[in-house]
Amino acid sequence: MKLLCLFLFLTIVIQLSCWELGADALSSNGFVRTKGVQFSLNGYPYYANGFNAYWLMYVASDPSQRSKISTAFQDASRHGLTVARTWAFSDGGYRALQYSPGSYNEDMFQGLDFALAEARRHGIKIILSFANNYESFGGRKQYVDWARSRGRPVSSEDDFFTDSLVKDFYKNHIKAVLNRFNTFTKVHYKDDPTIMAWELMNEPRCPSDPSGRTIQAWITEMAAHVKSLDRNHLLEAGLEGFYGQSSPQSKTLNPPGQFGTDFIANNRIPGIDFVTVHSYPDEWFPDSSEQSQMDFLNKWLDAHIQDAQNVLHKPIILAEFGKSMKKPGYTPAQRDIVFNTVYSKIYGSAKRGGAAAGGLFWQLLVNGIDNFQDGYGIILSQSSSTVNVISQQSRKLTLIRKIFARMINVEKWKRARGQGQVRKRGHNIKN
Repeated sequence: MKLLCLFLFLTIVIQLSCWELGADALSSNGFVRTKGVQFSLNGYPYYANGFNAYWLMYVASDPSQRSKISTAFQDASRHGLTVARTWAFSDGGYRALQYSPGSYNEDMFQGLDFALAEARRHGIKIILSFANNYESFGGRKQYVDWARSRGRPVSSEDDFFTDSLVKDFYKNHIKAVLNRFNTFTKVHYKDDPTIMAWELMNEPRCPSDPSGRTIQAWITEMAAHVKSLDRNHLLEAGLEGFYGQSSPQSKTLNPPGQFGTDFIANNRIPGIDFVTVHSYPDEWFPDSSEQSQMDFLNKWLDAHIQDAQNVLHKPIILAEFGKSMKKPGYTPAQRDIVFNTVYSKIYGSAKRGGAAAGGLFWQLLVNGIDNFQDGYGIILSQSSSTVNVISQQSRKLTLIRKIFARMINVEKWKRARGQGQVRKRGHNIKN
């Protein structure tokens, strides 16, 4: 009897071990989905501890510089980072991806191909943004200028959101990116699980319509367009998180300015799968004290995480944050405080199964691209206290993922055992 009991015990332990963390539990393969207020990959919770690197396509378009992209992803992987956000646009001007509407520079596209292939090789997911709000890399202004050159009566950058020809240009760009055949991986972008999500625009704003209705209509139209072409990938709008008329009580949290967006209404739009928020207290409140900036950051994050959880019922990523070394009085300790504050908010929500699903610091750099240093750049290979903070967050989120994966697998094992027992009892009754 003792031997039988020991045999049964060992059988259960072995079965639990097999169920505990299968090959899919921590795999980076597969499309990221949403499940309630969490991201899910292969049926297990997924967290986006990562970075911004808008320069990937630009640098990789020169084959002699591609080792820098490989280094970036290698460094990121070594520090446990899981997601990178970058541009899938460069409209008009020097080394453009799209040098005129619908016409593309193959060298630039191959640079983006290479970046995606390297991300895939290192197990890192990518968020690709389709356009820029600002004049850098073309932006809304370039699209409006293209339309004006073809006789459209456009007079403002805000016409980007309403003019039919401009919208056609933009929709065609989306189609070109989605249907791009990667020359390295031999996979179309719309079929590539390396891509976590699409972003409609980097920080869309429409100051001429503070009501937010123009942006609301534009996101509604463009989200439907993306989803009509690609049902595999998640989609987000690229919003910074400014509150609007749908939540007037929260507008007092906004920094000064007219933005024409509405965090709640814009993110309720069908097709928008998860929520983003950006935060730059040192940019938005340059004359405020360090303590005032941190007070803002705490309130800003708390409000958006709670709204994602309780109002929008969608995951939220803090898609841009950082601390500039170029600001007067900067110290590394101040940057560590910003990163620790952001990461602790994310971790506190994530460990409860909440909506905060990750943060992407601005920005990751590597040696040899000093011209991209804007004050926020972090080189992971250069040991610093902030790099240690980043690595610690990766370890903490990985541990949460493992714990949830084990819980899920135990439940799967219990269900499988229960179903087996039912079948066995039925067999016995029949006999």
